[in-house]
Amino acid sequence: MPSKIDSSPLYVGRFAPSPSGQLHFGSLVTALASYLDARYFNGQWLVRMEDIDAPRCLPGVDSDILHTLECHGLHWDGPVLYQQQQHARYQAKLDSLLADNSAYFCACTRKQIKANGGHDNHYCRELGLTAQAVSESAPNTRGLAVRLKLDCHLDAFNDGIMGRVDKTGAISKAHSTSTDLTSSSFAEAEQDRDKSSSRSDDGSISAGEVSPLSAAPEDVVIKRSDGLFAYNFVVALDDEYQGVTDIIRGSDLLNVTPLQRAIYRSLGCNVPQYGHIPVAAVTPGRKLSKQNHAAPINNKNVLENIVNGLSFLGQGDYHANEFENATQLLTMAISRWDRKLVPKIAEIIVGEHESTYYSHPL
Repeated sequence: MPSKIDSSPLYVGRFAPSPSGQLHFGSLVTALASYLDARYFNGQWLVRMEDIDAPRCLPGVDSDILHTLECHGLHWDGPVLYQQQQHARYQAKLDSLLADNSAYFCACTRKQIKANGGHDNHYCRELGLTAQAVSESAPNTRGLAVRLKLDCHLDAFNDGIMGRVDKTGAISKAHSTSTDLTSSSFAEAEQDRDKSSSRSDDGSISAGEVSPLSAAPEDVVIKRSDGLFAYNFVVALDDEYQGVTDIIRGSDLLNVTPLQRAIYRSLGCNVPQYGHIPVAAVTPGRKLSKQNHAAPINNKNVLENIVNGLSFLGQGDYHANEFENATQLLTMAISRWDRKLVPKIAEIIVGEHESTYYSHPL
């Protein structure tokens, strides 16, 4: 039987879609895995709308996402949190960070950063622009970004599904039961689960298209020059605010997890436990997404969608015609949920019916 990542008696998971497009098979799989994990450990499961980047959000899509979750029996606990309604809380934290010198205004342009090899050179950190100076110059200058000081190091962590992850985002093969962390077709993923572990020459496995991070993090932008709060800033604050303890998400985010953990610590937030699952892809390196023309979930095929999701997650052989409704199917799936069965691969290639990508010229 699987065990929880840590010994905390309280589990709070979350699913946090962006209302920039409809749920597709890949996002439904993530929601399903997160839901099953939370319910298996008798925990809460929250839903958050990550609509912080308002220009990218589409009207009415949030309601469509919630409707799809409900159709599939994925019922959440408590109210849905919308990031667009949390600006006062974000600003209060940012003001606090500036006041205690944990953050600073940055006047560097993208052109300057690009000329420095894409890295921040800490010039603005040393400059020490004050809020008063920014306010006085605002009428005649562009907005300034705000950066969070990251004085802590990246660290290794135990991923609840993939195993031991070092500070660069690479996974130690010694803690994995799968052959590698590359891509696979649906059929190959089934075969991989039946194979015994094999070790590469250096004892590690790569994350496919994912590039490991540098071990030395640089200060990160928490409020952009256009006035929008940065994603990594608000996500950490929201997880702390909602008491999130465990996050199940796609492996495409595995390589940035060490940096995100450093951001949580620098903000004084509790660091959640992570578990990463394969992403659904249309071709190697191209995950299902709105940009890749992912087909929206068909709410008329609820049982088939859940069964396909369970198969994707390696959770056994289910048949839609054996269940009367989603609740009955999910009840059995919760009782049988096992993290160890989830394929330890970066991506799984799904059928052409999941995307119109194949009908578009490259």
